Amino acid sequence: MSVKSNLVTGYPNFVARQLIERLLDSEERVFILLQDKHIEQARKEYRGKKDSVVLCTGDVINMHLGLSGDEVKQIRNDVEVVYHMAGTYHLASSEEEMHLINVEGTRNVVDFAAEIPNLKRFLHYSTAFVSGGREGVVLEDELTQPQRFRNPFEETKFRAEQYVRRHMDALPISVVRPSLIVGHSQTGLVDRFDGPYMFIYVLVNLPVDIPLPLVGKGQYPLNMVPVDYVTACMTNIANSPEAVGRTFHLVDLNPLPARRAFEILAQLAHRKAPRGSIPTNLATALMKMPGLERAWRTPRLFVETMNQLVIYNAMNATEVCGEAGIICPPFPTYAANLVEFMKKRGRKGL
Repeated sequence: MSVKSNLVTGYPNFVARQLIERLLDSEERVFILLQDKHIEQARKEYRGKKDSVVLCTGDVINMHLGLSGDEVKQIRNDVEVVYHMAGTYHLASSEEEMHLINVEGTRNVVDFAAEIPNLKRFLHYSTAFVSGGREGVVLEDELTQPQRFRNPFEETKFRAEQYVRRHMDALPISVVRPSLIVGHSQTGLVDRFDGPYMFIYVLVNLPVDIPLPLVGKGQYPLNMVPVDYVTACMTNIANSPEAVGRTFHLVDLNPLPARRAFEILAQLAHRKAPRGSIPTNLATALMKMPGLERAWRTPRLFVETMNQLVIYNAMNATEVCGEAGIICPPFPTYAANLVEFMKKRGRKGL
């Protein structure tokens, strides 16, 4: 029986690396597309796994992904599943860079995948935030342009998903849209402190007697999902015949209000519960000030999403993943692991 081969773009993105580990644990072979500047890191990380990992230097922004002729031939002969994880969400990136990587890069990967004769699945890693500033219920199989996008990340991911969807009749495509991703539910592991982690870090390291004010009132659902839930769903979806041509919200079906989530974190960190609030408009305006904007762009995305009344319907994910026993764990069951990991990392510094 031949070993299943996958192509994964996006290394060293945290979710891509966690996905690769899951595939290797399943004894599958992985072709990893990575930029030349990351090759030494990957060699160290996958030392001893030469039979299972093939490192291919290239870039999604290039024709044929910048691969050599021999690499193109090998991938076309062997690969059955493509996980397109490459993209940038850093709001410090220019709009032009985001468009190049998120939109044009996606075009190139879809076009490359179309030339793989034994392709069984193309899994596109999108985001729940393609809904932009919409409020209310957002369905999985709809991709309706919102009245406004809050940033270039949302818009470029929207455009990328548009392109992918236009090829659903020709290719076996599945789209996944995770909400805010946090660390591993069992270990708390995460590789960078941005988005929600910047606020958790501040909370954990506050003096005990100083409460942290929230941005906004904190009454809206804060939808967070652990990375292991996301990658488990992805591999299950990639192997499910029922998932072809469908889109999946990988979200917490019962998200807590933001204030309650931070109260739980404060209690676990032995800090005072959040008290009071800073108006959202004021906080985002401060984050845009010269000298602060670059450092706070990614936390600003988190601030904007935590003050939005939106519900992500997840009927497809419930059907395909829930029936396979893959359920998003409730936030209170893994929050302690996030805090403990943050404490350990915090002592070493960001």
